[in-house]
Amino acid sequence: MDLTTFLIQCLNSIQYGLLLFLVASGLTLIFGIMGVINLAHGSFYMIGAYMAYALAPLVDRWFGGGFFATLLVGIPLAVAFGYVLEWVFFSYLYQREHLQQVLMTYALILVFEELRSILLGNDVHGVAVPDWLSGSVPLGDMMSYPVYRLFISAVCLLVAVAMWWVMTRSRLGMRIRAGATNREMVQALGIPIRLLYRVVFAIGVALAALAGMVAAPVSSVYPGMGGQVLIICFVVVVIGGIGSIRGAFIAALLVGVIDTFGKVLLPAVAGMLVYLLMAAMLLWKPKGLFRAG
Repeated sequence: MDLTTFLIQCLNSIQYGLLLFLVASGLTLIFGIMGVINLAHGSFYMIGAYMAYALAPLVDRWFGGGFFATLLVGIPLAVAFGYVLEWVFFSYLYQREHLQQVLMTYALILVFEELRSILLGNDVHGVAVPDWLSGSVPLGDMMSYPVYRLFISAVCLLVAVAMWWVMTRSRLGMRIRAGATNREMVQALGIPIRLLYRVVFAIGVALAALAGMVAAPVSSVYPGMGGQVLIICFVVVVIGGIGSIRGAFIAALLVGVIDTFGKVLLPAVAGMLVYLLMAAMLLWKPKGLFRAG
């Protein structure tokens, strides 16, 4: 592997890892704070991707601005969708057994997939890259790297910094961390824990949907895409530690590097490398790299 190829694979692994973080951070918040095993989280990623496909022509016709206007419209819609979904369904799961949580969230996967099939069909769709992000950066004499992939990494980094600030510097972050540590005490102090849960869930849905929207021009939009990302995000959550944003960030980058370079250097066993890493982590540190917070 020459230096240019190595650099491209490094950029690919960082971009993939940061995208995984965007999805997994919402999953670890919901799982770690609310205690709900949400198998439907990958569906929110799929919904975001299909929003990027379906909303783009409507938003461009009504408001102009193309892809970026779609993000500005899609993210508030995802927040509202998550808020209503928690109120209607997930608010009844907190005191239920994990088996009931799994069954209901799996049922939601089936509902979302059926609605997607009815409304948008089962074809594979493409989402156009914005014109000014459609170029590439030269790397060496023969290779180049797409500007849009750098844009994805930049968006994910900005979101990661914003999440770090919210979790460590804001009153909302203080309440979220307290709720992850001792929800009964938070409720006893007069903090509306149900409203906090609803906000956390809405943020988690929006993060997954945002990841789907920014990934759509690269990965295309296709049925079943949520299931693939859900499995690898659970791996990230287990490695990083349930409820830990810092752990999700480090674990996502680690999984991105192992998966990307594994496909290049060890293609025969690349599919199992991240799961071997998860198994090793469960043996070494069953609670993950970091505690919740």
